[in-house]
Amino acid sequence: MKGLQDKVAIVTGGATLIGAGVARAFVEAGARVAIFDIDAANGERVAADLGKDALFIAADITRDEQVRDAVSQVAQRFGGVDCLVNLACTYLDDGFRSSRADWLAALDVNVVSGVMLAQAVQPLMRARGGGAIVNFTSISSKVAQTGRWLYPVSKAAIAQLTRNMAMDLAPDRIRVNSVSPGWTWCRLMDEVSGGNRARTDAVAAPFHLLGRVGEPGEVAQVALFLCSDHASFVTGADYAVDGGYSAMGPEQNVPAIGKLAG
Repeated sequence: MKGLQDKVAIVTGGATLIGAGVARAFVEAGARVAIFDIDAANGERVAADLGKDALFIAADITRDEQVRDAVSQVAQRFGGVDCLVNLACTYLDDGFRSSRADWLAALDVNVVSGVMLAQAVQPLMRARGGGAIVNFTSISSKVAQTGRWLYPVSKAAIAQLTRNMAMDLAPDRIRVNSVSPGWTWCRLMDEVSGGNRARTDAVAAPFHLLGRVGEPGEVAQVALFLCSDHASFVTGADYAVDGGYSAMGPEQNVPAIGKLAG
């Protein structure tokens, strides 16, 4: 991917399946990557698997001092920061029954922490002549989903946050965009389905035009593009990486009228 050779990227939530996919894509493009996560065991494993161009830092992104320290470690190890991927999130959500504490916790991880990370890397990016930030929102940001309030609301907030970031960081030559994944193979799907990918794809098929869930690497390629020189005139945009989920509307990928004859 053009312009990523020897660049330095931070990926929060890099110990997850999707986060690891993003980190791997950066390394394969010639970049060096720092993984921030609270899951030390998986974070260390991912970094070790990626080799010398990957660094794992155990960090709770809701703690400002840990964010600042982690970013400082990246600058010391790799010389600066060019890209930030705000991927870490919480799925904490009990819908209407969610407590104030749950609301504040979800917003803290999913929204506020991305801002704190942007604040921490902005001087480093400006010193390098610019940079790129990719925020992870979701298909959930645009539709109502039964029993889910915290996750969709926080993801919708990220979509607006991306536009605000893009506007105010443009003078620093920092581009800010977001990606909205559809159903993507992840630990939750693996655990709930018992590792049954075929069944997972079958459940996803009516909601995705391509008839399956996405691969972490497919989402990673769009995040990589947005950080690359190929996206040099792209900022303030949201890219759907959802197999056609958001294009479909309420009809689903099955003929509806035929069901009337059943």
